Parts: sequence; C-alpha cells; structure tokens
Amino acid sequence: MERALPKHIAIIMDGNGRWAKKRFLPKKIGHKAGADALKKLLEKVEKTDIEHITVYAFSTENWKRERQEIDDLMNLLKDYIGQYIKDNETSNLKIDTIGDISVLTEDLQKDLAYLKEISKEKTGLSLHIALNYGGRDEIVRAVKNIANDVKTNNICADNITEELFSSYLDTKEYNDPELVIRTSGELRTSNFLIWQSAYSEFYFTDKLWPDFTFEDLQQAIYSYQKRERRFGGRLDSQC
Repeated sequence: MERALPKHIAIIMDGNGRWAKKRFLPKKIGHKAGADALKKLLEKVEKTDIEHITVYAFSTENWKRERQEIDDLMNLLKDYIGQYIKDNETSNLKIDTIGDISVLTEDLQKDLAYLKEISKEKTGLSLHIALNYGGRDEIVRAVKNIANDVKTNNICADNITEELFSSYLDTKEYNDPELVIRTSGELRTSNFLIWQSAYSEFYFTDKLWPDFTFEDLQQAIYSYQKRERRFGGRLDSQC
C-alpha cells in the first residue's frame, strides 16, 4: 500500500554551476536560475499537504569557493530575501534558517531576522534555508552547548538521550525529513542533516537543480511511497 506524502522533504540543490557552464554563462546566472527554480517549486508545493521543505543553500564548505562567486551568492540571497519580504503580505509561507548565520553580513542577518519574525505566524508551508550550515558543525555546536549545560548543572550527563541531543540541534522545532533529494547526479549527502537523515529515504537524480520541476518532485515522492520503511525492524511478525 502506498503511503501518504512525506511531511518533510530536504533538498540538496546541486548543479547550478554546471547548468551555467553547459550554456556558456557566468555561474551567477546559474545560481539565479536555481533560485528561480526553487521559487517556482514552492508555489506548487504550497498547494500540497507537505509541511516542511529544507533546502541546502550555502554550506560551511562553500566558503572555499572563489570570492566573486561567494559575493554573487550573497547578493542573490539578499535580493531573494527582499522579494520574500515583499511577498509576505500575500504569502502564507513561513521562513526560517538553520546553520550559523552569525558570520553573514550584518544587513543580511537583519533581513533574515525580519523575514523570520514577520512570517512566524504563517500557517502554510515552512521553508527552512540552510545557510553556512554543515551537519558536523551543527553537531559540534550542539555538543558544546550540552557540555556547558552539564557544567552549569542544568542537565545531568546520565540523562543525555537521543531526544535530548536532538533538542540542541538547529532543527529542534520540527520532525526529521522522511525524504532527502539530491540533484545533479552526485551520490553523497555532503554534510547535510547528518543526524536528522539517519532514517530518511534518499532520492538521487541526474537533473541539474535549475531544471528540477514539480513533476520531478512528484517522481521522487512516488519513489518514496513505494519503499518499505522498517527503521531497523520488520513489517511482518513472522520472520
């Protein structure tokens, strides 16, 4: 029997640079095409029963890229955050971020904080944007905070459980993704939601992110619905 839609889908939006290179265009045009693809996708996802979309927008490792590409990405992010702020009056989209955004420029931090504040009461689709995010970095930050709380006697080390650890992660306010999608043909998770994806289903596609459509998302969901999710157990009681 097919299952219902996954409530939370995480996406590694990969392939913007290659999309541009194939067309002999600057990388920033590829990144803009990728941002446009996300906006179009969200417009259709909002009409479904999917509750959360988490997208990998900028990783802790992306700082290793050329300075010009990083600047172009940050300028593009600022432009689109500004657009989401303008759309807020008519949109029911709830937006927040995961990752350490303290290293971003002050004006971008302010824009993100403002967008999060004005959209927090929205009841539609929740979009979680991973910015300066890395799964290992998130875990290290969580461990430091737990260690500090143990040191100050706010928690007891013997009481640390998976549930308590999860409450120190950036994603503590919502459930783990049932489905993780990666575009561009790469077969790795690239330090994305390491803890949260322990029992996620993965779907890989050769499509470059700017070419990824709602129909492609439907295909990924269809693949997910056909799989058995046992979480280490068995679906029947006879074996």
